[in-house]
Formats: sequence, C-alpha cells, structure tokens
Amino acid sequence: MNFLGTLLNAVTESIAATEVTAAANPIDIVKAGLLKKYIEDLGPKALNVGIRIVIAIILFIVGLQLIKLVRKLISKGMEKAKADAGVKGFVDSFVNAALFVLLILLIAIQCGVDAASIVAIIGSAGVAIGLAVQGSLSNLIGGILILILKPFTVGDYIIDSGSGKEGTVIEIKIFHTRLRTFDNKIVVLPNGNLANNVIVNVTKEKTRRIDVICGISYNADIDKAKAVLLDMLENDESVLKDKEHRVVVSGLKDSSVELTVRFWVKSRDYWDAYYRITENTKKTLDKENISIPFPQLDVHIQEK
Repeated sequence: MNFLGTLLNAVTESIAATEVTAAANPIDIVKAGLLKKYIEDLGPKALNVGIRIVIAIILFIVGLQLIKLVRKLISKGMEKAKADAGVKGFVDSFVNAALFVLLILLIAIQCGVDAASIVAIIGSAGVAIGLAVQGSLSNLIGGILILILKPFTVGDYIIDSGSGKEGTVIEIKIFHTRLRTFDNKIVVLPNGNLANNVIVNVTKEKTRRIDVICGISYNADIDKAKAVLLDMLENDESVLKDKEHRVVVSGLKDSSVELTVRFWVKSRDYWDAYYRITENTKKTLDKENISIPFPQLDVHIQEK
C-alpha cells in the first residue's frame, strides 16, 4: 500500500504540473484529469480483484472438501440400505460430477459473473452441447437403464454380443461399465451399447448345465459306454445329484457315435468341472477299452 501511495502521489504531481503548463490547451487538461482518476481508482480495483480471487480459491478448496463429505455420507447411507454395488458406483460418480459443476458456477458468480448471464449462456449452448455429447448422453441413459432393469450387477460374469467382450463386472459408472477378463485384463464398455445389445449373464443363476461331447467307435458297446460315464458322474463331487445327469446318443457322425455327457453344477464350479469331466471322460473310456476313433474313410473297390 505504501508503494501504491507513493506511485499515486508521483503521478498526481506530474498531472498537476501538466495542468499548469497546459492550461492553454483544454484537451490536455481533460486527458490529464481522466488519467488522474484512473490512477486513483486503480488501487481499490486491484484490491477488490485480489480479494475475489482469494475468496474463489478458498471456496474451491472448501467446496472440494464438502463434496468429499457429501459423497462419504451418501456412500454410508447406501451401505446401510444395502444398495447394490453398481448403484453405489453410479450414484457416487453422478453426485461428484453434479456437485463439481455446481461449485464452479458458485465460484463464477462470486467472481462477479451474473447468474442470469450464466443461465442464458447455458440455455443457448444447450442444443450445441447436446449434439456434441449425444454419445455421452446415450451412455448416461444406458447406465440409468442398467441400474433400473438390472440385467447384470457387480460380480456377474457377462458376455456382450455386440463387441464379443466378456468378463466379470467390477464397476458400473455413469458412462461406462468395467469388466475384468479371465486373463486379468480390464475392458471398458459404453453403457449405451450395453443397453442396446444382447447381454448374456452367465452367472445370474446359481446353477449351470454342462454338455461334454465325445465320440466312440461304431464297434463299441454303447450301453457299456453310457454306464461307465454315468458312474463317473456319480463319483464327481461337483455334479449336482438332485438334478438330472445323463449320457445320451446325440448324433451319428461319419467316423463315430456321438455321446453327450450332460450334468449340472454350481455356477462357481463351472469351468473346473468342465475341464475335469472332459479329461475324466477320455480316461474312463480308455480304461474300459472303449475307443475314441480318428476321422476315417472306408474305400470299397469293386472289380468288374
């Protein structure tokens, strides 16, 4: 403030000297008066702008802390209500974005921007923004539909028919859903596509059916093959005994009789059971000397 006072005094003295020497020139006198007034107003204006900037910074820091507090309170409330993990993730990201936008608007108003002007700008730019972010809006609506209709939730294993991607759902956000594949890759899928595509929810039900297909020779004893394979199923701990499990002839191929080993397991045991039963099917047939033939072609030559 001492520096500004000294500067103001020097400029004032200079202007006074100019007024004396330029008394015969009215235009110079007017210019000198305007410059003097500008310099006199410069200090208070600079101080006012500085105060507003400091207040804006304080508001921004405090606002961020309040946003974190609100998100934490909402998260605790949803945990008490035992809300779905996907709903919690979606609501958290939506509240975070909405409160951040609100905070920016409040800071702009505090800095002197007229609220009516902000509303007018937002309204006039609404159409252009809508066209520019129509993909994002589609994803937002898709995320809302996913949360309402619940075709899948966090923890489900899904297959997206549109992209062919599959994996375990680990997060449902405003605009996208994240999957983790079996080989630990993260796949990000837009919610708009998921809402419009056919989604296969592999783990929605608690149990799943497995079909293991194998072929035996046309010379093999079909009844014996079916009996030993049924016995194999009876001795496997993953096979649900209260559900139907059977071995049927499902086709007559060129080189073999096709058998289907059909049984039910818990969804969480699907892949372990599938691999184990497939391996044990081969071992069981080998042990009973029931051959699994290679593709073959019989050629008959007729002599004239």
